[in-house]
Amino acid sequence: MAIQLTESNFQSEVIDSDLPVLVDFWAEWCGPCKMIGPILDELSNEVSGQAKVGKVNVDDARDLAVKFNVRSIPLLLFFKNGEVKDQIVGAGVTKDQLKQRLLAL
Repeated sequence: MAIQLTESNFQSEVIDSDLPVLVDFWAEWCGPCKMIGPILDELSNEVSGQAKVGKVNVDDARDLAVKFNVRSIPLLLFFKNGEVKDQIVGAGVTKDQLKQRLLAL
């Protein structure tokens, strides 16, 4: 299951993480976000111990959305050592593609 990220735990779970982290910026009202959600939960289970997967609800964490210039969702950001290394906009991506990009960091 993906980690629910908030402004209070983002630093510890993502920025300070020793593992690469895939962060999904999403919202309840976003159709494509709901399509990719279950895929990210599966991916989270598959990469456990190697990487982390987290979700940021942009309606609840507006400051994070602004900080990372979230213009359209879903926005998937790949973090390594506290920095954004890669990104994907939209839901047109497979679980295997996400896994490869995440574990390649």
